[in-house]
Amino acid sequence: MEPANIKHNSPRPPKSDHALSDFSASPRVLVIAALAIPVALASVAAGLALLKLIQLATNIAYFHEFSFASLQLQSLHLGPTSVLIPVVGAFIVGLMARYGSEKIRGHGIPEAIEAILLGRSRLSPKVAILKPLSSAIAIGTGGPFGAEGPIIMTGGAIGSLIAQMLPVNDAERKTLLVSGAAAGMTTVFGTPIAAVMLGVELLLFEWRPRSFIPVAVAAVTAAVARTALHMPSPLFPFTGHVAISLAGLASWVLVGAVVGLLACALSQMVYGWEDLFSKLPIHWMWWPMLGGLVVGLGGLIEPRALGVGYENIAQMLSGQLVLKTVLLLLIVKAIIWSTALGSGTSGGVLAPLFIIGGAAGAAIAGILPAESPGLLALLGMAAAMSGAMRVPLTATFFAAEVTGNMETLLPLLTASATAYAVTVLAMRRSILTEKITRRGHHIVCEYNIDSFVLTRIRDVMTIAVESVPATMSLHEVARFLTASTTAHPTFPVVDADNHVLGIVDPPSVLRWRRGGRHRKTMLQDLLAGADLPLVYPDEYVEHAAERLSDSGLSHLAVVSREDQTLVGYIGWKDITQMRAKHRTAEAQKTTFFGSRAPSAAEARPN
Repeated sequence: MEPANIKHNSPRPPKSDHALSDFSASPRVLVIAALAIPVALASVAAGLALLKLIQLATNIAYFHEFSFASLQLQSLHLGPTSVLIPVVGAFIVGLMARYGSEKIRGHGIPEAIEAILLGRSRLSPKVAILKPLSSAIAIGTGGPFGAEGPIIMTGGAIGSLIAQMLPVNDAERKTLLVSGAAAGMTTVFGTPIAAVMLGVELLLFEWRPRSFIPVAVAAVTAAVARTALHMPSPLFPFTGHVAISLAGLASWVLVGAVVGLLACALSQMVYGWEDLFSKLPIHWMWWPMLGGLVVGLGGLIEPRALGVGYENIAQMLSGQLVLKTVLLLLIVKAIIWSTALGSGTSGGVLAPLFIIGGAAGAAIAGILPAESPGLLALLGMAAAMSGAMRVPLTATFFAAEVTGNMETLLPLLTASATAYAVTVLAMRRSILTEKITRRGHHIVCEYNIDSFVLTRIRDVMTIAVESVPATMSLHEVARFLTASTTAHPTFPVVDADNHVLGIVDPPSVLRWRRGGRHRKTMLQDLLAGADLPLVYPDEYVEHAAERLSDSGLSHLAVVSREDQTLVGYIGWKDITQMRAKHRTAEAQKTTFFGSRAPSAAEARPN
């Protein structure tokens, strides 16, 4: 008979499967979505300010006018003294980085990723002010960069600053940071769908309602706001017709493969220059000036390569540029952009990738006369973005939205996926994550469902359980745990009916002895009233891992739901072995005649 003073302190039974939800979102997501609206509006204002600052800096530097008018560098004849303009701009940016904030150096997107993953999504007010200002100076003085990286960083900083003033957690702060970034990108390019996809593929590191909904709200808000302000949309109209055929498919794949290889080369060039600059016996503040000198010389060769160069994109889509001009633009833009970016100045990567990839696509059209130069240029743009940044869906939707031609979605997806495949196989890290790795951190850019939430406890638990009786004394259990024949240190304690009363291990024995409990006290008395961490066989391993972590134990008893009797045992070793089996199963190679076990290298996670 079970003693009357023994109480079963079993935990509250978990929810049954029919009560489980597909998502973990709560009504709190509506609050964060509402906060995303003012974040988006502030980011729209910042985006407009950045574009105006770029125009002002350009007009002062090259046209000697204090004007916000949109004047084009192509209409200007550049003399030898124009070489100094990018040098002066780079000097100012170097000063701002050294004495303001070093975080303004570089692309902008890697810094946002780093803040999300390592900085609890906290960005300083300095970044929100200095990043657009430094980028405007760098681009306005001829820097061959895009405005998207700076505005993503600035919009993210705005979202982070607003979140830091509110009672939100780290996940919600991250969501508002990415909301600001998505709104900023939408403001500059008018691409809300691509902005949301960029958040999903590059910044959020999750695809959950709690983050997706507010980011979508921010992007839509920014799109509506820019429409109300009569900003041009689409930014680069393209009305070319797409003829779907086998020949066309081959050309789409060809562009994706060639531009994918080009994306690998561009990344190597950027970081090759960075390595060279790091070997110079001067402070990094002076590096941008050397990069600016290369930019100025490149501008003498091909003025089209200077600045953001949006007019080049429009001309390539319309097929106005001849092959010689396209090749010259590709070479000069690639050299001055990689050099300037490697020197550590402030600027984005998206617009330069679009121009370089578009030029490559237009050049390929020269050997495929049956294909539209504008279409292949567009495919090259998307492929360059997809391959270098590893964002195939973002690149596909971005190119379609920025041209307003949804008919191009199929060829865009083909070229983007091809370039993505090439760079994933040929390059270990993207042009963005390489920067983070060089700072001593590594991130994995693959989303998958954790095997913990897919596997039941009954599938991994130990069924042949060795237990100890509740009538064993404290002295007896101490001898048992220290005996050389005892296989492991943790055992469930059961009564005569096989009901679990608790778990006994060396720390608990030591705790009881130090607490003055008599050596002849039985386990059933020692465990009376104690918390009883249990799990059920039909629960998922995720719950077992949580209970193990909360209780500080290495093993948990698994009991039947019907009569609460012991049916199994699960510990950290079972959980880790389960994950190893999943990895092995994924690496298993199947043939027509069977399968073979993977090698150790194949089973090892990437």
